[in-house]
Amino acid sequence: MRTTMNEFTFLEWSCQDVAKWIESLGFSHLYVFICVFFCRNDSLSLRKLILVNCSNLPKFGITDFNHMKVICARVRELLGITETPWTRSVADPPRDVRAMYLEHKRPTGAKADGLTYREFSDGLRRGEEEALM
Repeated sequence: MRTTMNEFTFLEWSCQDVAKWIESLGFSHLYVFICVFFCRNDSLSLRKLILVNCSNLPKFGITDFNHMKVICARVRELLGITETPWTRSVADPPRDVRAMYLEHKRPTGAKADGLTYREFSDGLRRGEEEALM
């Protein structure tokens, strides 16, 4: 799969962008909540949603389980990743490179911001995953 930087523009989304995106999913009632409680300090970005699952959505005020399932599925769809099975063992082969790259891009800072998909995937091929963290 060829990956270009344009595919990762969502990593630059602001809190307002995330709120608008969640509103576009049909959750307009969450738009105001997200803007009032999270955008004030810009404490929510799509980088935080990279690791979203049904156990941490209540922290964002999303408590309806059906809403949680939809939002989690849409986040995975947007990111182009699949759900990691809860039965996954550390002894299993490495996961999808795209998902691991996005987890490395989640933190902010010069190192994470400067990491490109190509550098990350090349580093994995050379066995340098720890050096990329």
